[in-house]
Amino acid sequence: MGLSSLAIKKHFARLKDPRRRHCRRHRLLDIIAIAICAVIADCNTWTEIAAFGRRREAWLKRFLSLPNGIPSHDTFERVFKLIDPQAFQLCLRDWIVGLAEAVGIKHVAIDGKSLRGSRDAVAKLGPLHLVSAWATHCRITLGQVAVDKKSNEITAIPKLLDLLEVRGAIVTIDAMGCQKEIAAKIRERGAHYALTVKDNQPQLLEDLAACFEQAEETDYAGLEHDACEKEERGHGREETRTCTIIRNPTGIRHLEAWRDACVIGMRCSERIVNNEATVEVRYFIGSKNATARYYATVLRNHWHIENGLHWHMDVTFREDADRTQERNAAQNMALLRRQAMALLRQDSGKDSLACKRKQAAWDPDYLEAILTGARNLGNS
Repeated sequence: MGLSSLAIKKHFARLKDPRRRHCRRHRLLDIIAIAICAVIADCNTWTEIAAFGRRREAWLKRFLSLPNGIPSHDTFERVFKLIDPQAFQLCLRDWIVGLAEAVGIKHVAIDGKSLRGSRDAVAKLGPLHLVSAWATHCRITLGQVAVDKKSNEITAIPKLLDLLEVRGAIVTIDAMGCQKEIAAKIRERGAHYALTVKDNQPQLLEDLAACFEQAEETDYAGLEHDACEKEERGHGREETRTCTIIRNPTGIRHLEAWRDACVIGMRCSERIVNNEATVEVRYFIGSKNATARYYATVLRNHWHIENGLHWHMDVTFREDADRTQERNAAQNMALLRRQAMALLRQDSGKDSLACKRKQAAWDPDYLEAILTGARNLGNS
């Protein structure tokens, strides 16, 4: 199956070429196709992408026109600097959603990550900070939005939600995203939420703590509640995690301001490590009338975004080592990495992502199978 039949041309045909006509020595779709192939095949920089193209030029010519050969690394960086990241992401979205829908989007975790190498001391810009949406079940990035230099994740999250199709899923966000406007936006998008409550919502936190303290004193008499417990032992560590919820609680000031909030919850973790005991108590609110076990599971799975996305970006794709400082180019490179990881994850082989990238670099047939989805797709 040739690349001519791949989703690359299907999904990027509508992307507007940002270059002046007389400056277009290389076709835009060729540049994008080479970049996607190269990032899958263990390339992490513009220089490596250009080198991949030169080494694989004969293979690429089977399905790309390449009228003037392989672009230079400067051309790759310049073109991705000109491409609008939002337009580029919209082209990727249908492709990514198609992959995710194959197994269903049930839980979306939203969290931020900084690209440390993108700091620009001359322009007095700190590292580019991206907020990503992660489908925990199929381990795919559904979208990303850059945090404006004069803003924070609170303003970026609603923009990200507008890009996503989350209807029927539950969205989890850490304490930064515990905002009334974000809760309303999630419900507007047809999803439910589970939001961690910390010191940035002091009144709500105070009321949740007081409500559970009073409930425990009365053994939850007259309250519609549910609880679950899980114990884990291993590697010199013992942990007991409990989750308790109260449905339709009273005594929480202004709870009606949190759209459709019908559950408050308390999670308690008791750990014994090297004979030293610690206790951590966390609170949350939710809009879904579900069990304590359900909430315990999704809130714990929320942090899979750290190992499933952030860790792989830094270790497997060496994102923090990338010195791309121009904001558009850095965002678009981040999108390329996340698309590459989504495609690699569909391969049902048991090799690590790092090993799969190397195989894609070594074997063009394997790379083509990854791109076409011909590798017995499923979760790896």
